[in-house]
Amino acid sequence: MNFTTFSKQTNSYKLLKQRPQWQGENVMDTSIETEDLIMPDSSADTVISSHSNRGRVAIFIDGSSLFYTALQLGIEIDYAKLLCCLTENAKLLRAFFYTGVDRNNDKQQGFLLWMRRNGYRVVTKELVQFPDGSKKANLDVEMAVDMINLVPYYDTAVLVSGDGDLAYAVNAIAYKGVRVEIVSVRSMTSDSLIDVADSFIDLDIIKQHIQKDSNSGYNYRPLSNTSLQ
Repeated sequence: MNFTTFSKQTNSYKLLKQRPQWQGENVMDTSIETEDLIMPDSSADTVISSHSNRGRVAIFIDGSSLFYTALQLGIEIDYAKLLCCLTENAKLLRAFFYTGVDRNNDKQQGFLLWMRRNGYRVVTKELVQFPDGSKKANLDVEMAVDMINLVPYYDTAVLVSGDGDLAYAVNAIAYKGVRVEIVSVRSMTSDSLIDVADSFIDLDIIKQHIQKDSNSGYNYRPLSNTSLQ
């Protein structure tokens, strides 16, 4: 399979020293080996990167951006498949999923619980309603801070977003020796973001490997009396 990618020369991968301590707490080593993830019938054709060794990978997913991208592609994302695809030839440090939340939406809360239990660290912010009636939660700052703070502990950053507001943070971690892969659709990706990345992967080309099967579903129950941490 031919992917829409481009590459630039980068520094050698850094040696990982130790796991980060999250806000002063003692953290167990919960890094996920790619082979630990369960994905049906994968093949060599699903490799998202031509690099045989991407080192330790940190994934940063803009949930809102990915949702609208999936709508444009006419698919529903299978997040188990997506995680496997993004971690080809790599060891996963963390996969972050950033999204605005409506605490009264039981279906969304159930989905986020499923995500937490299936390899994702979910970062949320309450939706803000604007005068025109629309609701939005901007998590660009959270994504940028996490990308920069974790630089000593990963070799490759996979950013699933096309938001040009993240270009400065991407450029900052690239200068520290991190390889950066942008995953989105070209029509929804800022040129400024592509210009500071090492490679671009078009979701339109790999959508058949990450879309949900018509007869599959997430195994979660609506949260009516459960409190999420």
